[in-house]
Amino acid sequence: MDGGHDATAGTQEPAPRTAGGPRLFRTARIAAGRPDAARHLAAELGPDLALVLLFVSTQADFAGVMASAQEAFPGTEILGCTTAGEIAGAYVEGEIVAVGLPARDFAARVVPVEDLTQLDGNRLIGDMIRARQILGTAHSDFTHEFAYLMVDGTSFREDALMAVVSQGLGPVPLFGGSAGDGTRFRQSQVAHGARVRTGAAHLAFIRTRCPIRVFSLDHLDVGSQRMVVTRADPQHRRVQQINGAPAATEYARILGKDPRQLDPFTFAAHPLVVRAGGRYHVRSIQRVVNDTDLVFFSAIDEGVVLTLSHPRDIARTLSERLGAITAEGRLDGIIACDCILRRIEAQQKQASHAVADVLRRHRVTGYSTYGEQFGAMHVNLTMTGVAIFHPEGE
Repeated sequence: MDGGHDATAGTQEPAPRTAGGPRLFRTARIAAGRPDAARHLAAELGPDLALVLLFVSTQADFAGVMASAQEAFPGTEILGCTTAGEIAGAYVEGEIVAVGLPARDFAARVVPVEDLTQLDGNRLIGDMIRARQILGTAHSDFTHEFAYLMVDGTSFREDALMAVVSQGLGPVPLFGGSAGDGTRFRQSQVAHGARVRTGAAHLAFIRTRCPIRVFSLDHLDVGSQRMVVTRADPQHRRVQQINGAPAATEYARILGKDPRQLDPFTFAAHPLVVRAGGRYHVRSIQRVVNDTDLVFFSAIDEGVVLTLSHPRDIARTLSERLGAITAEGRLDGIIACDCILRRIEAQQKQASHAVADVLRRHRVTGYSTYGEQFGAMHVNLTMTGVAIFHPEGE
């Protein structure tokens, strides 16, 4: 659906050109319950970091981890979030996964958005422009830049946030992820240093001397079966009726299922898309409420036409897409935000090992999300991220 490169059927993607020797950005992982986890991660990541990203399992004491991280990484910008699972060259769970961007090659400035319910658009745009200007002046020798967004995935405010953020980005490519709460879908958290928040977001502008490629990919083919949202509560992303019938009942009927069979595995296997701006965008279902209503991961409203889509082989498509992206240079690694429904689908279809092989070959580090951000959009059932390459001649 994303229009990316397709490899010849039945062929194995060549391994990406990765560089030997020291990595440009550093990664580390540790069990979520390990005492002094932040200290161990700091020892592994090393000193002189411009930015540290912490992707934290809900099995950890998130506030405690972030407070310890503030002490373990003095003078360093630190962003953290709870996850719906972690990625460390494979899908993992119950861990804290860390990324460190060394100050030798990267510079970062964080713009906090501490209350998404009281979003001041003009102020945020001004803060974004100032952050970009300060970075550009202080690090004019770093000629590549991107933005990374970390947002509370249970806030229901990602779409409103992106409508504002897109106005302050200028030419800077953006990717991001909605923090998770495992598969509970109750409350996710984000943090800037030791300052833990719900209903908040943090935007990091990053400059680097390394070539980068910000990307979004999916593995869907759009079908022909359509349905119309006829009753909805947009504020809570809740659909009560589809085609004039109870939403869960009608969705199940179209799939040929009993409504009682609807679960996350069903939603991952039968995703819905909407057409906007000449492209299709996923509108994933999160859960069933009161046996009749459907709650979505992203914006939904009455009158929206939903089209049923069909997943392709998730591991093969991931290999093809990442292969095309990483062919652009000597890959150092990828930082990625990957929808929780992709993880669920891989597990359901017993494709986790095949997906892990692809993630490992392309040095992917990140976390599973409740939604992804790319450019000006809040999306679902995608992987968004940044591929970081070694500078020419190194």
